[in-house]
Amino acid sequence: MSDIKKDWEYGILDDAVKKSSSNISLNKIKDEEGDYAGADPEDKDEYKAENVFFVPPSARWKFLQTHAKQPTIGKTVDEAMDAIERENPSLRNVLPKVFARGNLDPTSLGGLIDLVSNVALGDAKARSADVLGHVFEYFLGEFALAEGKKGGQFYTPRSVVELLVGMPEPHKGRVFDPCCGSGGMFVQSEKFVKSHQGNLNDISIYGQESNQTTWRLAMMNLAIRGIDSSQVKWNNEGSFLNDTHKDLKADFVIANPPFNDSDWSGDLLRKDGRWKFGTPPAGNANYAWIQHFLYHLSPSGIAGFVLAKGSLTSKTSGEGDIRKALIEARLVDCIVNLPAKLFLNTQIPASLWFLSRNKANGGYRNRTDEILFIDARNEGHLINRRTRELSDEDIARITGTYHEWRKPKGKYKDVKGFCNSASIERVKELVYVLTPGRYVGLAEEEDDFDFNERFTSLKKEFEEQLKDEAILNKRIAENLAKIELKDE
Repeated sequence: MSDIKKDWEYGILDDAVKKSSSNISLNKIKDEEGDYAGADPEDKDEYKAENVFFVPPSARWKFLQTHAKQPTIGKTVDEAMDAIERENPSLRNVLPKVFARGNLDPTSLGGLIDLVSNVALGDAKARSADVLGHVFEYFLGEFALAEGKKGGQFYTPRSVVELLVGMPEPHKGRVFDPCCGSGGMFVQSEKFVKSHQGNLNDISIYGQESNQTTWRLAMMNLAIRGIDSSQVKWNNEGSFLNDTHKDLKADFVIANPPFNDSDWSGDLLRKDGRWKFGTPPAGNANYAWIQHFLYHLSPSGIAGFVLAKGSLTSKTSGEGDIRKALIEARLVDCIVNLPAKLFLNTQIPASLWFLSRNKANGGYRNRTDEILFIDARNEGHLINRRTRELSDEDIARITGTYHEWRKPKGKYKDVKGFCNSASIERVKELVYVLTPGRYVGLAEEEDDFDFNERFTSLKKEFEEQLKDEAILNKRIAENLAKIELKDE
């Protein structure tokens, strides 16, 4: 991403958030009803008591809006950023101060402010809800889609995050993500606690991120939701070389590490104390991540994470031996095969791993000698030609299957083509391969297959692709026509 493009996208996101935070912060106190009766809308302590942003007058949206047409609007916005950081310590050195740069046109910036000003945030009741978090999440998702592969560096798709958090159910304890991106796992963990009438004070979050811009997005994401980000750290060396939370033993590790990362400084860590189950290959960090997660798990902790599907079968450079050791140690609890096209930054097939330090109990039934396999490749629906998404029903089916399986008196049953509870002996027979398809078998044929319906659907899809092809061919021809060849 070019610096100019990055500045604009970061700026658009921040402008939208600033408008929302300014409106929400003031309206929440200005209502002066119920708990806020008699509250002073200019008293910073009132906001602090409610864990709400205090936006100083010079940073409020109305102030920026009145200065939008001025040639110094870039400097005004940068000063607003400074003012917000001074009043909100969790955002210190986080917000972008790039709007006064010469490569950002003040007329365009003013136009952007006017454009965002026209976005309706609903009535007072809607504005007092968690609309700010939704605004931020929406823009993150839209920018990630627009960025394609690069977007996956900071954004894990919502449905994958919900699945990763919904499986282990982090009601209370320490939640850790050592490659936290923009903080989606933490936000979803908090949402999970709220939706189950839990106490947000019962969980604490710990994180690390090596990309500073992405870390800043995480800090903004957490701050606007009132989530304590004091233990979410940045350093450019990363979790392997500079583990910020060396002594942490987390109750939950939830993460989406880079797939098949070859640039993880593995050559420098050959004798690292985290490799209890075998030294991971220097050319692929998959099994380094697994053992890093395990190193940080408490004696009854659960880890849930995304890895490339190849990690389920690989035998190169000792990975098969490490996987065997993990299985023999009774650490692997559940494996989920994911559908294609879920991730923006890769077409590599992916899987979810869930590890448990205490399968003998941990508050659930003894499943020491079992592993649950779920094949979810046929779940989800396309939201565009390149991207698939899991629906709430898909997520509920997958998480519900796992929860019923581990309950003391659950209603779990094997379903051909979808799920199977396999014994460790069966896994040994299949040479420690963890691909769910090897265990769940083929789904039973449905007698009500409608050929006409299927043909019509495929025909429509093909016709749409032909239209797209025609548009692309036209663009190519137009661009070729613009090329002027010089005679030698």
